[in-house]
Amino acid sequence: MFPLFLSSIFLVISAITHLTSALAGQSIFLLAGQSNMSGRGGVVNLTWDGYIPPESSSNPAVLRLSANLTWERATEPLHRDIDVAKVCGVGPGMAFANSLLRKDSSVGVVGLVPCAIGGTNISQWARGGVLYNEMIRRANAAVGGGGTIRGLLWYQGESDTLTLEDAEAYGSRLRRFFANVRSDLHLPLLPIIQVALASKSGLYTDMVRKVQLGMKMINLRTVDAMGLRVQEPERLHLTTSSQVSLGKMLTDAYLQLCHRSN
Repeated sequence: MFPLFLSSIFLVISAITHLTSALAGQSIFLLAGQSNMSGRGGVVNLTWDGYIPPESSSNPAVLRLSANLTWERATEPLHRDIDVAKVCGVGPGMAFANSLLRKDSSVGVVGLVPCAIGGTNISQWARGGVLYNEMIRRANAAVGGGGTIRGLLWYQGESDTLTLEDAEAYGSRLRRFFANVRSDLHLPLLPIIQVALASKSGLYTDMVRKVQLGMKMINLRTVDAMGLRVQEPERLHLTTSSQVSLGKMLTDAYLQLCHRSN
């Protein structure tokens, strides 16, 4: 009995040591924005179909920071306990992480920090607001056990296409948001990969897309989601297969930004 007890303790200590080591070498990515980053792939009539494509499957080298700030093995839907007011499905995060690991194993363990909330306007992400403060809180908690924040993946803007006032202010608000995130995380060169809208949500979609595609900041890249398939009949959210494609696009943009070879 006593040797068995010691063996159990040894296994627990080994597991803790392994997790601590993994966290120390972790490459952390923040996932923020609104519903298409949160993930609605496979959600029809307020029900997720449960289908997880191979590219978005669970991987022991991909972790997720839960709502209670603990690391766990990442599984879809990544935002299930974050974007709680809506039904979540497949987003781009898991496909991004799996693709990144295939193309650059030097990233080590990938830690994903879901922060996106569906239906949110860029003004709701202003510094000092609930969404902004929660994202910064989660980002700081993510690095508490080790690891480094390697990038922000940002997909937002549909809610800012509905009025001329929001569309006209989008550029200045977005630029300020990116600058504030870098300042408050003390990462002035934090890589940011943003997504240009895939769907025509409101009358001013083209204005918002023009801002996204034309924005120039150091260590910022924009991937254009226009042309990716959206779900019928609402034609707003990316399909599961489109989310997989977007995840791979985000990976390529990140690797190009960081000048990493495959």
